[in-house]
Amino acid sequence: MRELVAGAAGAEAAAGLVFDRVSERDWVASSLEGLAPVRAGRFLVHGSHDRAKARSNDIGLEIEAALAFGTGHHGTTRGCLLMLDSILKQRRPRRVLDVGTGTGVLALAAARALRQTIAAGDIDPIAVDAARANARLNGAAPWLRPVTARGVLHQALTSGAPYDLIFANILARPLRLLAPSICALAADDADIVLSGLLARDVPGVLSAWAAQGFALARRGELEGWATLLIRRRGASPRPATG
Repeated sequence: MRELVAGAAGAEAAAGLVFDRVSERDWVASSLEGLAPVRAGRFLVHGSHDRAKARSNDIGLEIEAALAFGTGHHGTTRGCLLMLDSILKQRRPRRVLDVGTGTGVLALAAARALRQTIAAGDIDPIAVDAARANARLNGAAPWLRPVTARGVLHQALTSGAPYDLIFANILARPLRLLAPSICALAADDADIVLSGLLARDVPGVLSAWAAQGFALARRGELEGWATLLIRRRGASPRPATG
């Protein structure tokens, strides 16, 4: 290492290097211990150390450290939770699908709020294991049994169609590529919530979904990340909420 540094920055820099051994620890757990609870409407996402901070009318979602994406602290997850909270003020979805569920935060929120079966899948088996564990931890295992799936290619996901509420909090490119297959599972009056995209990605994503007959109904932004609520063109508008 000193030889490499000497070649790049000189002998003096190489001589000043100090080496030490890092103690073994769970860095994922350590990094999450200091995270404050995240509130999104009626939902409160928290770790076990903040369990007591949930109020009586909150829907608490306890999410422990995991190797999969989704602690509720990212702007995309919180944006989707806020969109879900808004939708629940207007109606009660009948069938819900979460594509790319990660640790299952969105599917878990829907399951806890609706107390009904929620379909969820992720391409990453580690994420699916984490989502199942979170469902058990939060008493939602009877309603949430995530599966490992590429997009929506799993019988557990396709058999539940048509869905009138679909979440896809992934990335801009898969949001464009998966538009046809997700739309095929959507009910005529479906609300589809898309996130995982930066503001600059929005036009391309909306264009891909417009080709499937969907148009933007509402847009939110948090920390530079966009959350889109889209519906079929010509669908009856629902009343706006604050």
